Order: sequence, then C-alpha cells, then structure tokens
Amino acid sequence: MSLIRVPRLWPAQSGHSRRVTWMELFFDLIFAAAVAQVGTPLSMSYTPGGLGRYVLFLVLIWLAWSGHTLYCTRFDTDDLIQRLLVLVQSFIAAVMAANAKEALDSTASAGFGAAFAGMRIILAAQYLRAHGVQETKTLTARFAAGYGTSAIIWILSSVSPLPFRYLLWSAGLAVDLATPWFARRHALRHPPDAAHYPERFGLFTIILLGEFVAAVMRGIESQDYWSIPAATAAFTSMGFGFLIWWWYFDGAQGAAERHVKTRRDAALFHVWTYTHLPLFVGIGIAGVGFHHAISVAPGAPMEHREVLVLTAGVAIMMLALIAIGATAERRSRYIRFQNLVLGVTVLAGVVCQRAPAVVVVLSLTLLAAIQTALADQKALSV
Repeated sequence: MSLIRVPRLWPAQSGHSRRVTWMELFFDLIFAAAVAQVGTPLSMSYTPGGLGRYVLFLVLIWLAWSGHTLYCTRFDTDDLIQRLLVLVQSFIAAVMAANAKEALDSTASAGFGAAFAGMRIILAAQYLRAHGVQETKTLTARFAAGYGTSAIIWILSSVSPLPFRYLLWSAGLAVDLATPWFARRHALRHPPDAAHYPERFGLFTIILLGEFVAAVMRGIESQDYWSIPAATAAFTSMGFGFLIWWWYFDGAQGAAERHVKTRRDAALFHVWTYTHLPLFVGIGIAGVGFHHAISVAPGAPMEHREVLVLTAGVAIMMLALIAIGATAERRSRYIRFQNLVLGVTVLAGVVCQRAPAVVVVLSLTLLAAIQTALADQKALSV
C-alpha cells in the first residue's frame, strides 16, 4: 500500500485476476451489521407502516453500499487516503444504523438522512480523485456532480420540517437513482469488471440470506417447547432460505459474469443491478415474516396483516429473481410459468389468512421450490 497513489482504471490491469479484497469483505461486514440493525424495528412492527420505514432505510443502505462497490470495481485506489475514506464510510454506515429505529417523522430519521448525505459526499470526493484518469473524465465528472447534488438535497432534508422533508427525500432518491443512467453511455466504454462486480453482489446476497437464517433462529428460540407444527415450520423456513440461495446462484445466475459490450448489454446490466434492490428488500421482509410464523403458538394462525406482508415480501423476491434470471446469458425457458407461480403466490396471501402459520410456511416454500426448479434447467433435466 502507498501513502498516496493516483487512481487507475482496473481494466488497465486486465492481465490480473480480480479477487475480492479483505478490505472489501470488511466493508461488507459493516453493512451486514447495518442491515441487521435496520431490520430490528420491522420485527417489532410487522405492519405496512413498519414495512415502509424498513424499505426506505434499506434502500438507502443499499445505495450507499452499491455506490462504493461500483467505484472500487472500476478504479484501483488502494492507498492511505482511500483506506481513510473507507473508514469514514464505515463509521457513517454505523451512524445510519443507529438512527434507523424510530419513525420516519422523528429526529433520528432526519439524522439518518444526514448520514446518507455524508456517504454521498465521500463518494463524490472519490470520483473527484479519479477525475485525473483521462479515459473517464466525463464519467467521473457526471458521477461526482450527481452524487454531490444528492448530498446537498439530503442535507437540506435533515434540517427541513415535515412534510417538506419527505419531498426532499423523494427528490434526493430520484437524483441518486438517475445518476448512473446519465453516465451509462460513458460507462459502456469502461464497464465494471465482468467477474468482480457480480461477485460482490453475490457476497452481499449471502449476507442477506445470513440475516434470513438469523431471523429463523430467533423464531426457533422463541418456542418454549417443540411441537410437530413448530418443528415443521422451523425446518421448512430454513429450506426456504436454501431454495432462494439455489435459485439465485444456479437458476437465475445472479452472480455469473456480466460482460458489457453493446448498448443492450449495458441496459441489461442496469436492470440486473437495480433488480437486486427489491430482491434484498424481499429477503429482509421474508426473514422477519418466517420468524413470526415460527414464533406463534403451535397450530395457531398468524395475524392477517402479517400474512399479507409476508406474502408480499416473498412475491417481491420472486419477481426480482425472475427479472435477474431474464438478464442472464442462459435464460430459463419457463419464464411464463414462473410468472404464473408468482401470481399464485400473491393469491396465497389472501387464501391463507386464516390458515395455521405452518400451512403458510409450507405453501410459500413449496411455491419457492417450484420456482427454483423452473429457473434451474439442470434441475429439470435430471
């Protein structure tokens, strides 16, 4: 590691195999803790209102993580300054998580927005550092301008009263999400590493699935004694997480290499990137929902709104995985059937409202198994 080193494009090092670094793994670990912290209030308020707060905060955490990941995948900047910037970003992620437990109209939520602004300031500074790379001057200028503008809006939102704060949040999100699209033409010339970038997303998916498993474990701990329905719900919930892992990595090829050579490839690449957002939201919602399903008294039903929120989370997850699979080089031939199963999943949220919790878990896991089989051609060929 050098004290100060001018950023370089990673494609210039194409003779070297890109591997996830220890610093990247450490950074992912910080965000894993932030995701877990954000999910805690949802477990106590598994309602549409709690869901809205969870989605907003998780979206901002994902945007903070993905923005840093895209920069580090494209540029080689492992010097002392970069490591200090990563340290600051890690601390800000902790601040975001610490302010994610209260309602959206609270002072803490305003602090969450201010912390996200800090994330965007650091990211804009990183792109300004890379502005000296001649091949990507326009790209880095657009990213720095976009994220800098986003940071200003989020700072203003943190000191604005309600409901104006919500309007600024919407504007900040719009600018943040639109920034990569405004730079897509220049990004086509210098795309992220085809193997390294998907690998980072695959690792983050594993982190979210780990949080899913942790939620299942908390549900197991809540049972005073083991009955057949409780044991069935717990084991089947773990099976659901295993099926999502199978579907993502084998069926949808979510972490497979993504080569960007044409405009169509670039469009599919953006779809693949942003579709991970509803996937991660769905995994988080489903984890808390299965926790609640395991925790109920043996043979008892879940609350109606809990069933609706759980099935909505699973449906969002399925829709995202179908879309990710549609962007892969080897697509499933059964996407129409997958969409049909998705419709059945939505219907299950209505049909199973009065059913015992174990029936809800079994039904959703069976539907996930069908989806995995339809997505994984190798599974059907056996």
